[in-house]
Amino acid sequence: MAFEELTARYATVWSSAPFENIAELLSEMHVTLVDTLVPRVGEEWLDVGCGAGDVAFLAARNGAAVTGSDLSQTLIEAAKRRAAEQDLDLTLEVGDCQSLPYADASFDVVSSSVGAIFAPDHARAAAELARVCRPGGRVGLTAWRASSGVGEIFRAMAAFLPPPVPGAGLPLEWGDESYVEAMLGDTFDLSFSEHDTRQIGTDATETWIHLRDNFGPAFSLWTSLDDERRAELDATMIACFDRWRTEDGIDMERLYIVATGIRNTG
Repeated sequence: MAFEELTARYATVWSSAPFENIAELLSEMHVTLVDTLVPRVGEEWLDVGCGAGDVAFLAARNGAAVTGSDLSQTLIEAAKRRAAEQDLDLTLEVGDCQSLPYADASFDVVSSSVGAIFAPDHARAAAELARVCRPGGRVGLTAWRASSGVGEIFRAMAAFLPPPVPGAGLPLEWGDESYVEAMLGDTFDLSFSEHDTRQIGTDATETWIHLRDNFGPAFSLWTSLDDERRAELDATMIACFDRWRTEDGIDMERLYIVATGIRNTG
């Protein structure tokens, strides 16, 4: 399967559920990324894979001139609706991070919070992030650690998915500093930090159903299965969350890295 066909499939997957309903699960991560990038009034800021808009909103509130771009038309429509509700002025439009519709060196800051990591062609995505960032500009990415709870979630779901497309990158690869260096280190002077944003829930069943019904990849997978396999997936994922049960409910470790860098001027 060509990456173009896979990318079109991803657009459908991410449009299949109302991600804005679970945006709060990433709010702490988004704040950390924006704070690390230190927004400056008036600078041109591109948020890639903006989803329902939260990182773009934070940057706009700090005075940046923000463009948010996402593969999913449905998520862009949700972001526009939410921006209007919050009286925020920014540009939100459909775009593929593997082929961004912007001129070279268009932005002072290029960010992506667990967004660009889902693109199948990692090398192209990395090249595009570098291409649209001005010399001396800043890049900032977040990515999940494969060893954390989110890694467990992805691996549990993978047992129900078709085999990976040969050559397509996996999102968890971006959670390793050496991998990010390989992708971006030639064009950015990179720095890294590790953080944990816990997922708290009342019980494992409720936690999984809330994620399943609002996270496009999970919902798309669940609806693609027959009744027996759906039941198996539910049981598998409930057990995954239940491993993180405490006396007070679900408390899942979700480690992630923040990778930031300054664009080389050469």
